[in-house]
Amino acid sequence: MRRILLALVVLFLLATAPAGLCDQTSFHTIKLPLPNRRPVKAVLTFNDDHKAVEVQPAKRDLISVPYGQIEKVAYEYTLQVMGGKQHWLKIDYNEPDGHKVLLLEMSGHDYLKILDSLKAHTGIDAEVLGNADRGFK
Repeated sequence: MRRILLALVVLFLLATAPAGLCDQTSFHTIKLPLPNRRPVKAVLTFNDDHKAVEVQPAKRDLISVPYGQIEKVAYEYTLQVMGGKQHWLKIDYNEPDGHKVLLLEMSGHDYLKILDSLKAHTGIDAEVLGNADRGFK
């Protein structure tokens, strides 16, 4: 009887939890290019509670771009020497101290999911540039 009651309480709490409790999507296959260094691994999160795109690079400070400050987003891929592709997401945004750009390298397995999440969370469609225009589905 206690287990049934406990299960009902848990179900009630989950059903009545605020909708914003789980409104975020994260991707762990991101790389953040750094000036004069190799790219570092990072986690990309579309956080609806904070209304921001958040990038948490390994061993570095969180980068947070509020949805309302995003000016435009572009997607493109480049071809590597060995025949692979590098998928890039470029986020142009404004801050009080001026225009900024956030450039991210996305995994070939996740880039479509990331572009879909971008649209779902921010309402912004990424502009498809260059080579990507021919191969984008």
